[in-house]
Amino acid sequence: MLQGLQAVVHSEIELELINHAHTNVLLLRQLFTQAEKWYLKLQTDISELENRELLEQVAEFEKAEFASSNKKATAELIKPKLAPICEGGSSELLNKEIVRLHEENEKLKARLKTIETQATSALDEKTKVERAMKDLQKIQDVQKEKQSMQDVSHLEQSLANLKSEFEKSLGDHATNQKCLEDNLISTKHDLLKVQEQLSLTEKELEMKFQQTGAYRNMKDILTKKNEQIRDLRKKLLR
Repeated sequence: MLQGLQAVVHSEIELELINHAHTNVLLLRQLFTQAEKWYLKLQTDISELENRELLEQVAEFEKAEFASSNKKATAELIKPKLAPICEGGSSELLNKEIVRLHEENEKLKARLKTIETQATSALDEKTKVERAMKDLQKIQDVQKEKQSMQDVSHLEQSLANLKSEFEKSLGDHATNQKCLEDNLISTKHDLLKVQEQLSLTEKELEMKFQQTGAYRNMKDILTKKNEQIRDLRKKLLR
C-alpha cells in the first residue's frame, strides 16, 4: 500500500513539475512575443545560474515565502493572462518614434549607397581620362619621329589643348569627387546619429515595459507556481 501511495505521489509530483515547466515556457513565450513587438532587446546571463550566492538568496526567499504561505488559507489558483501593453500614451509615441527612426535609417542607407555609387563612377571616369592621356602621349612620341618640325609643333599645340581640357576636366572631377566625399561623410554622420537615437529610444521603451502590468503579472504567476512546487516537496518529505 505504501509503495502504491509512493508511486501515486511520485507521478503526481512529476506531472506537476512538467506542467510547471510548460507553464514557464508559455509565460516566457508571451514575454518574448511582446518584447519583439516593441523592439526590445532581451539578454540572459547563464553564469548567474551557477552563482552560489544568488542560489542561496533564492533559497532564503523560498523559505520566507513558504513560511508566509502557511499562514494563508489555501485558495484555488486562477490562471491570469498577461495584460496587454497599453497602446496609448508614451508607449505609443515611443513606438511611432522607433518606426520613424527605422524609416529614416533606411533612407540614409539608400542615400549612402547612391553617393558611394556616384563616387565610384567618378573614379572610373577619371581613370579612363588618364588612360586616354597616356595613349595620346604615346602617339605624340611616335609622331615626333615621323613628322617634320611643323607637324610636331602642331601636335604639341594639339597636345597642349588636350592637356588644358584634361586639366579642366580633371579639376571638375576633383571638385565633384570632393563634393561626393563631403556628402558621404555627412550622410554617415547622420546615420550614426539616427542609430544612436534609435538605441536610446529602444532602451527607454524597454524600461517602460518592465514597469507595465504584464511584467508584474508574469512575476506573480511564477511566484505562485514556485509556491506549488514547495508545497509538493513538503508533502513528499512527509
